[in-house]
Amino acid sequence: MLTRSCLFCCLLALVAALRAEAQQNDVRPNIIIIMADDMGYSDIGCYGGEIATPNIDYLARNGLRFSQFYNTSRCCPTRASLLTGLYSHQAGIGNMSFDQGVAGYRGYIMENTITLAELLKTGGYNTGMVGKWHVANTVQQKSKEEHLAWLNHQADHELFAPLEQYPTSRGFDKYYGTIWGVVNFFDPFSLVNGTEPVKKIPEGYYYTDAINDTAAAYVRQFSRQKAPFFLYVAQTAPHWPLHALPEDIKKYRDVYKAGWDVIREARYKKMISEGVFSADKNILSPRFDKERRWEDNPDKEWDAYAMAVRAAMVDRMDQGIGRIINALRETGELENTLIFFLSDNGASSDDAQRYGPGLDRPGETRNGKKIIYPVDKKALPGTETTFASTDNMWSNVANTPFRYWKSESYEGGICTPLIAYWPAGLKAQKGSVTDQPGHVMDFMGTVQELAGVPYPKEFKGHVITPADGQSLVPVLKGKQRKGHEYLFFEHIGGRAVRWGDWKLVTLDAKKDWELYNIKDDRTEVNNLAAQHPQLVEQLRNKWMEWARASHVLPKPNAR
Repeated sequence: MLTRSCLFCCLLALVAALRAEAQQNDVRPNIIIIMADDMGYSDIGCYGGEIATPNIDYLARNGLRFSQFYNTSRCCPTRASLLTGLYSHQAGIGNMSFDQGVAGYRGYIMENTITLAELLKTGGYNTGMVGKWHVANTVQQKSKEEHLAWLNHQADHELFAPLEQYPTSRGFDKYYGTIWGVVNFFDPFSLVNGTEPVKKIPEGYYYTDAINDTAAAYVRQFSRQKAPFFLYVAQTAPHWPLHALPEDIKKYRDVYKAGWDVIREARYKKMISEGVFSADKNILSPRFDKERRWEDNPDKEWDAYAMAVRAAMVDRMDQGIGRIINALRETGELENTLIFFLSDNGASSDDAQRYGPGLDRPGETRNGKKIIYPVDKKALPGTETTFASTDNMWSNVANTPFRYWKSESYEGGICTPLIAYWPAGLKAQKGSVTDQPGHVMDFMGTVQELAGVPYPKEFKGHVITPADGQSLVPVLKGKQRKGHEYLFFEHIGGRAVRWGDWKLVTLDAKKDWELYNIKDDRTEVNNLAAQHPQLVEQLRNKWMEWARASHVLPKPNAR
């Protein structure tokens, strides 16, 4: 007679055998999400850019592009929404990575969430991540001097955030990257392998290369196993500081000397030829600060060079993505791998050189060389000893044809390129563009459907907030999906709601709401609020209802 322990062992063996058989016949796709950092809507070639991005363009030519896909306008909130399928405030990150003591502003992905990696692991997927995490509470040292020495790699502290908030605690089997947001590309702070700090880096190190080479290595490792895999590749390019390799900068040294207007208009024309927008009408919004002339810009040499460095960062990122694609091809995984490529927000208007050292910005290199923050625009960017960014003029160019930039709820802040590539499963016409709206929280519904795993009501002893995201699979199959009735946005006071073709938006809570018909006025030029006061009130009330229900309100400073 079999004992209970024998029966239990037999049951375990049976479960293992069934799982092995399922993995042997598993036809579910691998899933890779690649997200750029602060990349503008028109930076890459297939969305109008002059930057050489042949590998990303390859994905677009053989995939599907979205022209109305949304993020949440800034780094941390977009990552929280993408990873959880929730609005970012519901996940705990309505602002940045500091705990402000209010539900929507805890600064980390809270326990009421399940991440994409955690969900897919329940379905037998292998999971890995490389790059920028930035959804964990930022640790600070006791004094400014001690904190700065830490940032400079001149003092060691083991934890960059609470360990339970690291990627490996949120479903990722493998992780190599930075826990914080801003990094020195030649010697990144908060770099870890799994949970172990990486205290030494090899000569000639460049973070973008390390991210993509590690991703390619993960692909090769995962390909040796029968189970499908999920890989999240969170690039840090082209987020400031402007750090790039000389051979890449050289390609663009003279390109941006033509000035803002020439580059912006050329991008728009290329967008039309690439099919991103129709040639039926001119939707190019008026240039920001249109009275300024490039010819009269006293800093045009520095500004042109800064944009060249930024372009070089995008170029190098694309080169690395090519190596990921090659790894998939060489391992036989490319055919049944779904690759998404997008950006976390619009191009940034930060004048980063004015920030100076502190918080997440070093004052010296590891070996004691002073880092210059070139407010006077005398020291050229590009090297490890400078921390600088492009300005709002170039941001407006990068976000062609839209107005505004990162952090704002206008299209220039929240609308991102999205490319979906999947040889075995994409049924939409290759190289086509869809205008069906989507949102980063839709990745949760998408992977859930493709992996065939249920979304749990509870996970690890915590009640899980139901996901707001909807599956993109119908769009990938060439069908029209029902989509979201409403899409809501809020970040540091900027607010918006999208309802069908209508969009209500404002720069902050103290300014009047503006109303646009996105179908007729894609770039938000003609404010119709005065003509439709009842619609303004209806959408404002809907936004307030959502804000109260989703932990947007009350704001921390209102408590």
